[in-house]
This record gives sequence, C-alpha cells and structure tokens, in this order.
Amino acid sequence: MQNVQLGLIDYAILAIYVIFVIGIGFALKRYMKSSSDFLTSGRSIPAWVTGLAFISANLGALELVGMAGSGAKYGIATCHFYWVGAIPAMIFLAVFMMPFYYGSKARSVPEYLKLRFDERTRCLNSISFAVMTLFASGISMNALAKLLNQLLGWNYDISLWICSAVVLVYVLKGGLTSAIYTEVLQFFMIVLGFAPVVYLGMKDVGGWDMLTKRLSQVAQHPAALGLTADSGKVFAPDAWSSAWKPLLAGPASNPMGVDWFAMVFGLGFVLSFGYWCTNFLVVQRAMAARNMSAARRTPLIAAVPKMIFPVLVILPGMIAAALAVTAKDGYHLPPKTLDSAMYAKAIPALKEAAEKNLTGTAAAQLISEAAGVKMLPDKIDALVKAAPTLKDKELKDGLQNAVAENNYDGVILSLVQRYCPSGLLGLALTGLLASFMSGMAGNVTAFNTVWTYDLYQAYIAPNKSDDHYMWMGRSVTVVGILLSIVCAYLVSHWSNAMDIIQLVFGFVNAPLFATFLLGMFWARTTGTGAFLGLLAGTGTSALFHALTSAVGNVPGIKGGYLSVVKVFPSDMAQNFWLASSAFTVCFVLTLVISLATQRTKTDEELKGLVYSLTPKLKDEEKAWYLRPAVLGVILLACCVVLNLIFW
Repeated sequence: MQNVQLGLIDYAILAIYVIFVIGIGFALKRYMKSSSDFLTSGRSIPAWVTGLAFISANLGALELVGMAGSGAKYGIATCHFYWVGAIPAMIFLAVFMMPFYYGSKARSVPEYLKLRFDERTRCLNSISFAVMTLFASGISMNALAKLLNQLLGWNYDISLWICSAVVLVYVLKGGLTSAIYTEVLQFFMIVLGFAPVVYLGMKDVGGWDMLTKRLSQVAQHPAALGLTADSGKVFAPDAWSSAWKPLLAGPASNPMGVDWFAMVFGLGFVLSFGYWCTNFLVVQRAMAARNMSAARRTPLIAAVPKMIFPVLVILPGMIAAALAVTAKDGYHLPPKTLDSAMYAKAIPALKEAAEKNLTGTAAAQLISEAAGVKMLPDKIDALVKAAPTLKDKELKDGLQNAVAENNYDGVILSLVQRYCPSGLLGLALTGLLASFMSGMAGNVTAFNTVWTYDLYQAYIAPNKSDDHYMWMGRSVTVVGILLSIVCAYLVSHWSNAMDIIQLVFGFVNAPLFATFLLGMFWARTTGTGAFLGLLAGTGTSALFHALTSAVGNVPGIKGGYLSVVKVFPSDMAQNFWLASSAFTVCFVLTLVISLATQRTKTDEELKGLVYSLTPKLKDEEKAWYLRPAVLGVILLACCVVLNLIFW
C-alpha cells in the first residue's frame, strides 16, 4: 500500500480534533471530586449522551476495520452482526436487565454478580474481563499505529505512544465522564469521516443495481479474488447481496459457511446477548445515566444508529469486492503484506525451488509453507524461473506480488486512498483515529473501574478513604494504558489478532450470559452453581477450540491444538458453534449444580436482583413513546423490516 501525503488542511483537522478531546478532559477535571465521579460519572449524564457513547464505545478497530473486511469477504450477510446480533439484545438489555443493573446500585457488572451470587463469581468475572479489556484496547491501538504506518509512513512506535498519550491525558483528567463526552464527539467524526467514502464508492460502482450485478460476478468467481480456497467453488448469484436466502440454503451455499441455526442461536442469542447484556464496557455507559428512565433508554437510543451503521461500515467492503471483480482503474483487494520475518523464510525457499527446478503448484506450496502465506502458482512459477538473475529487492517485490491471501483489514484504507482528496482525507483519518481512540478509552475506563472496585477495594485494600480509591483509579488508568501498549506489541506479531479477540469474546461472554440468564430469572440459582458453571463453560470453550479447526487453517494456529475432530467451513462458523457449546454447558451445569446445592441468599436479599422477586417498574406516568417496552417493539419491527428488504 503506497503512502499518501497529507495536506495542510488534513493536518489542521487532525490537530483540531486532538486539541478538542484533550480540552474536554481538562474542562471536566474540576468536576472530579470523588472516586464515584471519576469512575462512574456519579450517575449524572443525560440519556442522549449515554446513548451515543454506548454505540461509540463499540465502534473501535474491530468494527470499522473488521466489518469492512467482512463486507468484502462475506457480503451483506455481515449485517446479521447488527440486525440479528445486536438490536434484539440491546432491546432486551433496556427492557429487562437495566432495572437490575441500575436498581441494585451496583457500580459494575462483576459487583452485580457479587450481590446476586458470591465473591468467587465476582472475582472470576473481574479477572477475565480485565484481561479481555486490555487486549481489546491493545488491538485498537495496534490497528491505529499500523494504519498510520501503512497509510502515511509514520513510525509505528511513535504513532502508538503518541495516540496512547492523548487517550491517557483526557481520561486521566476527566475520568469516565470525559471518555463518554469524547465518545459523542467521536461518533459524529466517524459519521462525517466515512459518509463521503460510501457516497463516492457507490457513485463509482454505479449505484445499488450495478453493485448487486457486480457482486453476482463475485459469487460466480470467488476464488479469483482470493475469497475462497476452493478454485472450483461457485455460489448463487445473490450470495453477496442477499442476507437470508443463501443462509437458509445451507453452509455450502453462503461465503460465511454457517447455517440458520448457528446464526440465530450462536450469534443472535449466545454471542449477541452475551456481549451486549453482560459486557461492562457498554453496560457502563448506561449505568452512568442520571436516572433509571435514562439508563433504560440508553441502549434504545443507541439501537437507532446501530441499525443503519452497516451503510457506513459494511457497504464499503461490498463496494471493494465489486470494484475488484472488474479491476476497475486497476483496483484490487489489498494483499496480505509480507514482513521481514516472512521474507527471511520465503527467499531461501524460493532459491531452493529454483535449484530443484520446481514449478507451478510444487514451488508455490514450498514457498507458502515457508512464509506461512498462500502464493499464486503462476506468479511463483515465473518468479522461480527468473530468480537466479534477480536481486533480493526484486525477489521481495516478486513474492509480495505473488501473495494470494487478502488483507481484509486493509480494505477500508484502500478505499480512503482511492476516494479522499486533501480535506476529505483529513476527515476520514480523523474518523479512523476517533474510532480507535474511543475503543481504547472505553476499555481503559471499564478496566480502571473493575480493578478499583472489584479487585483492589474488594480483596487488596478494603475500608480505605474515598480519596485513596480516587488516587488508585487515576493510577491504574496509567497502568491500564501501559498494559494496553504491551498488548498492542504482542498482537502486532499475530496476523489473526481480530480473530483472537472475537474468540476471547466467545470464551468470556458466552458462558457468562448463561450465568446471568439463570441468575436474573431463576431465584433457585446458587453461587456454587454459578461459579462452577462459569468455569466449566470457559473450559468448554478452550476444549472446543483445541479440537476443531476451519477450512484453510493449519492445525495449531487457529484451533486444533490437541487434535482436529471437526473442520468448519469458516472461522466464523467455528466461533458461532464454540459460543453455543460454551453457553449450553454453562447453562446445564449451573442448573444441575444449583438443584444439588443449597441457596445461600434469601428471597429478601434477592429483591432487585431477580426478576420474579422484584416489584415491576411502573411506566404509566411517562409519555407512551418514551416507555422502553413500546420503543423496543418499534425498533424490533424496524429491524424485521430491514431483514425482509434484504432477504
């Protein structure tokens, strides 16, 4: 990917944004008078702010970069992560779960687990969540530093440290409140930055009708774009432009390689509800609202932009695939970039192939195994024949040109390069910068709250003054940023970092949702059942991953560490079934163990924590259009309409 040159106006837009977010932190510093103000915003923020922050905290590297890549790889089926895998769960959170979170006065999700079950369950969730947030934060910053390096040629290390420092300053000064208000700004910057790319892309490809026509060509020749490893694979013409028909036809008929049950149960129920209903990163935004009504409306307000966000984050990937199939103006999907370690192994293999007079597939296989990346046999064949006369620089260029695997994370960057002149480029880069920084800030603010309240205050230093916990909250914010940087360096060596964090979500959130579901709606659930069920569910995730793999993956890299008992059509299918298995095991074991053990909490102690024991909220005094149940039904109906339109 060639570097682009920023103009003065681009630098000005970036500078104004950075100064503005730091200014928000300094402006809010004077309101940070207690640990509650710093870590939980003192429950004082209006619903429209927490609603936009709720959605913005989720718009990190995984969404903007990953969803664009998935749009190219899987087509419009990626919208299921929104219309099946987000909206219903957000509505459920608002209508049923926020009354427990907010009404219990818990300061975090792990603290709710302590109130409902016991300290063991709280501790287990606190530790697993803390690790998950650090890696998620590190992945956001690694993606940002790589973006600045690949797109602008900026030094990776300098980019990583400077961007982390900016996040540190505004979070350290204004705490969660600063993070939430900057997330609102970041939401609008993301929309402003990406809307022109989508508009120009649709204009370039010729509108929706021409896009679907080009995508039908993609479906007929997916191997030509490196979208499948099977050179003879052909999908139905609407495989990239229809959300449900290819899915209902079975795993072999859609590029995602999943069936309707894995989609509806694995994604739509387990992963979706596990993430949106139990992940403190997003729940924390709703818990910062000024009252119960605002807290319940927060996920519903967020659901409105969430429903239409596929236009900004998935449609660009579909446009990229449509452009690549016709190679319009020389455009192609960005190939995976070979690094120095890969070259160090690939060049000797190339020279060995030349010495042994290997050609075509044999030569490509030898070099692919050495580099760890699939190669195009025809280009490798030509390169092997010319190898004796080429210098190392020419060999490197030839190897990079022969890479058969796509770098899906680079799809959105390639479109930014293609469509954004000076000015628009600054807006687009600021949108990307905003998304990655909001991802890091969101995870760090969740981490410092869980560490301070659920680990430090609970187990290390109880009964200290509020000033002490305020000091600890600020201190661990610095530590959280530094650990995120360490995680960024760790994941920078893994080409499948996005897959890893999605896998971690399956490990942590899928069994946790089973624990919450039973705990909130069945008073008989015991602390022992919850703790052992959660442990077993997480262990099931690890065992499932160790015994399964996906087509095209080498055992031991993305699963199959012990043995390969089952091979799934795609990584996505593997993750959906992993989450389903973890949830089921946790649910069943928690139920069985709870029946075999005694309750340690009375009905009186569980009031406000269990649905059947909690007085129902009265919404009659509010306008009908503000009632969460009514808003939820309207949003669900809109979601159904979108699914039918793109059926």
